[in-house]
Amino acid sequence: MNLANELLLVASDLARAAGDMALAGRRAGLQNVQTKSTATDMVTEFDRASEKLIVEGMRDRRPLDAIVGEEGASVAGTSGITWYIDPIDGTTNFLYDLPSWAVSIGAEDNNGPLAGVVYIPALGEMFSATRGGGAFLNGSPIRSNIISDVSQALVCTGFSYSAEQRTIQAQRVSKFIHQIRDIRRAGAAAIDLCFVACGRIDAYFEENLHQWDIAAGILIAHEAGCRSGDFAGNAPRPAEILTTAPAIFDQLSGLIMAASAERE
Repeated sequence: MNLANELLLVASDLARAAGDMALAGRRAGLQNVQTKSTATDMVTEFDRASEKLIVEGMRDRRPLDAIVGEEGASVAGTSGITWYIDPIDGTTNFLYDLPSWAVSIGAEDNNGPLAGVVYIPALGEMFSATRGGGAFLNGSPIRSNIISDVSQALVCTGFSYSAEQRTIQAQRVSKFIHQIRDIRRAGAAAIDLCFVACGRIDAYFEENLHQWDIAAGILIAHEAGCRSGDFAGNAPRPAEILTTAPAIFDQLSGLIMAASAERE
């Protein structure tokens, strides 16, 4: 087994274990819900329990790897591999018992994303990819949609936890919503990236994310044939991410940039 597949196996096992644990806990009822950066930025006992399970599993199976987790995990490593963990991506959905939340685990080396999984426990769906190895949903290959006209594109986005930023972002969308098929807002970046990868939506864009939000999903999208960048078409980064079916990237990039310029 090569390194990428070895990492994928570790990520898949731990994502499934953590996700199933969190799903069972959610169904039993939440006992400890707190806030982080704003009054609407939530964290539950299962965010922390999920990250703890994953980190402990990684320390056991990959003791030389570095680990960065949303809920505070920070482990130095010497192997050249860094794991980025989002133990529950879509905590607000989790809090409201909506199915669109996931465990996202991505591994990177000096050349970028190497292996990643996004597990959606409530749907029983495991998205996965290795660099150069293709993208899969529950073991079956996936590809992005074939679409060439942005006016037919179903576009997903996300909004900030900051109320002021949400207003700005909503105003930007309002500038071009009439030039696309429609807008969706699902509430979990990792899932949004995977849904572009498998053709459930045609494009996704968001800003002010973190590496743990996108480390797995962007690899899955890339391996499914998607095109990714920042809003202007440069290299993708957590501060700005745009991922689309490949033929509409430039068109949607133009709409977003024009709408952003109008508000300045």
